[in-house]
Amino acid sequence: MSRPLRSHAITQGVQRTPNRAMLRAVGFGQDDFTKPIIGIANGYSTITPCNAGLDVLARRAESAVRAAGGMPQLFGVVTVSDGISMGTEGMKYSLVSREVIADSIETACNGESMDGVVAVGGCDKNMPGALIAIARMNIPAIFVYGGTIRAGHLEGEDLTIVSAFEAVGQFSAGKISAERLHQVECHSCPGNGSCGGMYTANTMSSAIEAMGMSLPGSSTMAAEDAEKADSAAQSGRVLVEAIAAGRLPRDIMTRQAFENAIAVVMATGGSTNAVLHLLAIADAAGVPLVLDDFERIRARVPVLCDLKPSGRYVATDLHQAGGVPQVMKMLLAHGLIHGECRTITGQTVAEQLAGVPAEPRGDQDVIRPWSNPMYAQGHLAILRGNLATEGAVAKITGVKHPKITGPARIFESEEASLEAILAGTIRAGDVLVIRYEGPRGGPGMREMLSPTSAIIGAGLGDSVGLITDGRFSGGTYGMVVGHVAPEAAVGGTIALVQEGDSITIDAPARLLQLNVDEAELARRRAAWQPPAPRYSRGVLAKYAKLVSSASVGAVTDRL
Repeated sequence: MSRPLRSHAITQGVQRTPNRAMLRAVGFGQDDFTKPIIGIANGYSTITPCNAGLDVLARRAESAVRAAGGMPQLFGVVTVSDGISMGTEGMKYSLVSREVIADSIETACNGESMDGVVAVGGCDKNMPGALIAIARMNIPAIFVYGGTIRAGHLEGEDLTIVSAFEAVGQFSAGKISAERLHQVECHSCPGNGSCGGMYTANTMSSAIEAMGMSLPGSSTMAAEDAEKADSAAQSGRVLVEAIAAGRLPRDIMTRQAFENAIAVVMATGGSTNAVLHLLAIADAAGVPLVLDDFERIRARVPVLCDLKPSGRYVATDLHQAGGVPQVMKMLLAHGLIHGECRTITGQTVAEQLAGVPAEPRGDQDVIRPWSNPMYAQGHLAILRGNLATEGAVAKITGVKHPKITGPARIFESEEASLEAILAGTIRAGDVLVIRYEGPRGGPGMREMLSPTSAIIGAGLGDSVGLITDGRFSGGTYGMVVGHVAPEAAVGGTIALVQEGDSITIDAPARLLQLNVDEAELARRRAAWQPPAPRYSRGVLAKYAKLVSSASVGAVTDRL
């Protein structure tokens, strides 16, 4: 059922003459004032290869909207390159940018009374930022992913950006030469597109497709392929239809749709960041979603795809093997997703998947057959214990020893931990604790890709544990636990750990435990003092004052 256009008031009454005058100056003709005004929220930027091609996609969407009877209006959205800022102070702005993106899209669309929005994004936080805004506004919307980068190649090996981070650890451990390190750097990122494995960008694009807020098959396309631009144009046409039909995001982004997204994240071996972002999007949509929902779905859904970081293949390989539709059809055939969920196209999930076979093609091994999954259960586990009473998130597949008890090695920042790893002072059996990197304490909850990659590069990935109140890159794997909550900055138990304390990470038991008696912990807690804020002005200071716990998505509008 259609609903009145928000912009329709522009055509009504003499008092609207100034509004029309302004719009005439940007190309509106007399007949255009009755058409829906559609924002094209464009994350184009040459800051990062993830977003460098988005201008082309935005223009294709703009032309398609106009041809379909809408009036498109382009506006810009900021981005931060996680890969470029990784390991630096700048990475503190990455998660913050999710909120800035959401706020800016909401501000522009509501400020101009737009009737719908096509959100075009690439790098990691573009996607959840856009979906948070879409959920808040509840105007017809569609997301267009900028596309994935193709794999780099060096001497027969597929490379991604994570290859470069791991090469730093390999070089520091004396395993490769300076020339090999340079060659990995030069070949890891061959062109435009988001990081190529099932890292955060491709994880979130897949989740959004599974949720029904982007076109089927669009989440794994290569950024530089013609089909990606064609998909952007089709997205514009579909949105005009959605406005006419009154298809609203909150009718699509239901509890069942979020469960579909979680199932796809598990089946594809996606990023730990999906937990944080899906919680935040659900919060904006008014959908009850908690950490335990991820654990419940994990226990039922197998990992079906052999994808980097811990597997062999990249997102373009997944696309050639059938992409997210193939994965979803397998899950649907076994009762693990909700086929009745509506999508932005107007079809149900089951209707969209009607022509997809229930088993993957036999001439590929990117998507495994149901009878032979990579792992029988999902890979993202929710751990609890006295170190994480609100919960923590761990990848528990792809490690040889999913349980470790060892002495704590304490680091008050990412930089301090990386220095120790590269200096060779971390030993097998150690459990690294990187704290005061949480949403409030960082602030900004930096990703620990540099230290985790250095651990892998040094050959310690199966023998060293790492816990943090910060996050991990989608490229991280190993015995690592992030999103520890409550975080150190608010007095969580992670703030009380001392050098040499015994810590247990037990993934099968979903336990994160500090092996110190309660009386001693009470003594330490009484003596603990919160540190002074690291920033007193600016966006990071505002963020630190507003941000919630990671256990509810690290959102900033829960006042």
